[in-house]
Amino acid sequence: MKKIALFLLFFISITAKAQETTAPQTSIEFQQDLNKEYANPEESPLSEKDLKTFKSLDFYPINEKYIITAQFKRTENEHVFKMKTSTSRLPEYRKYGEITIVLEGKTFQLNIYQNIELIHKKGFEDYLFLPFSDESCGKESYIGGRYLDLRIPTSNTIVVDFNKAYNPYCAYNHKYSCPKVPLENDLNIAILAGVKKFHD
Repeated sequence: MKKIALFLLFFISITAKAQETTAPQTSIEFQQDLNKEYANPEESPLSEKDLKTFKSLDFYPINEKYIITAQFKRTENEHVFKMKTSTSRLPEYRKYGEITIVLEGKTFQLNIYQNIELIHKKGFEDYLFLPFSDESCGKESYIGGRYLDLRIPTSNTIVVDFNKAYNPYCAYNHKYSCPKVPLENDLNIAILAGVKKFHD
């Protein structure tokens, strides 16, 4: 239970940043704050050994190409389901909607989800979870995919900043239980933005 609670606290701390206006500078601030959290023994998912030598996460250079205004479609009447994780834990999620992005002349669709437990916490009622994998996974980025945090939009568009993509805790420490990226969110393009893998 302690591990699950720590992972949930990680989501809460990271999602606070999703409220910022997305722009290149806020991408920098997000990455700087992430480094501060990982350097803090009270918050860091790093092992004791890695924490002793930690200086910074490895990020792709911030690139405005990966700050995308996506089309947003709310999907109604979705059933709650148990999302697979890296352990036997099965947290409850609901598909909330679909986004359509255009990148390098190609169109892609991604599902976004709500964590049923988290949306009942004050301040996170509009939290959305976007797990994704891409062709950089297993090469420069974490093989298991990465995550983005979003907020429910007030229109039919939503800004997606892949420079704020971060790794699940499992990329740093196997003791954590992390949601697996659904196959529907596997992109056949390399997203060269956000956090890279931790170890070669």
